[in-house]
Amino acid sequence: MFSLKDKVAVVTGASQGIGRATSLALANAGAKIAITARNAEKLAVLAAEITQSGGESLAVQMDVSNAESVKSAFRQVLDAFGRVDILVNNAAITKDMLEMRMKLEDWEAVLRTNLTGAHLCIQQVLPGMLRQRSGRIVNISSVVAETGNAGQANYVASKAGLIGLTRAVAMEVASRGITVNAVAPGFIETPMTNPLPQELKDKMKEMIPLGRFGTDRDIAAAIVFLASDEAGYITGHVLDVNGGMRMG
Repeated sequence: MFSLKDKVAVVTGASQGIGRATSLALANAGAKIAITARNAEKLAVLAAEITQSGGESLAVQMDVSNAESVKSAFRQVLDAFGRVDILVNNAAITKDMLEMRMKLEDWEAVLRTNLTGAHLCIQQVLPGMLRQRSGRIVNISSVVAETGNAGQANYVASKAGLIGLTRAVAMEVASRGITVNAVAPGFIETPMTNPLPQELKDKMKEMIPLGRFGTDRDIAAAIVFLASDEAGYITGHVLDVNGGMRMG
C-alpha cells in the first residue's frame, strides 16, 4: 500500500459515497484527514470511524459553492494541522433535465458546486503548496465528461470543465513540485446513483466490458495512488476508472 504518513489531506464531499471511501483510504494510508461536507452529522460519524481505526481527522462543515464558507473551512484546517499536502475535490451535485427545459438556477447551482467549488478550494491550498514546493491535487471528474450524457448538460459541462481546470493548473504549478490530476469514474454504486431505475442500471451494465459497476473503493484506490509519492511524475492526467466503459 502507498504510504501517506505525515501528510495532511482535505476531502470535499466527504460525508458519503466516493468522498467517504476516499477519506477512509487516505487515513488508512497514514494521512491526517480534514473531512468536509455540508452534512455535519454524517461527518461526525465518519470522523469517529477514522479515530476508531487509529487515524486522525478533523470534521469541518463546508459548502463549496459559498466562497466565505470555503475560506472559513480552510482556516480551520490550517489552524488544526498547519498545512495541506493533498486536496481531493469530490463535492458534486446533480440537477438533471433536458437542455431545452433546464432552469437557469439548476444550471448555475451545478456549475457553482462542481466546478467553481473546486476552483475555490484550489485557491485556498495553492499558497501553502507553492511555499512548501510540493502538493497533490486530485479532481473528481466523470466518464460523462468525455462521452456526454443526455439530460445532464449542466453536470457534464461541470465535469468536463474540471478536466480543463486540471490541465491548466497543472501547467501553472508543475515547476513547484505540485501535481494536479483528475479521476474520471464510470458508473459507480453510490448514494447518488442508487435511486436510478433498475432498467437504466441494467442497460448501463451492458456497456461495461468488466460486467459490473464500480465501487467507491475502486475510485478511492486511484485517488490514493495519485496522492502518493509514487505518482510524482504524473500531472495533468485524467485517470479513467470505468471498467472499460470508455477506452482511449
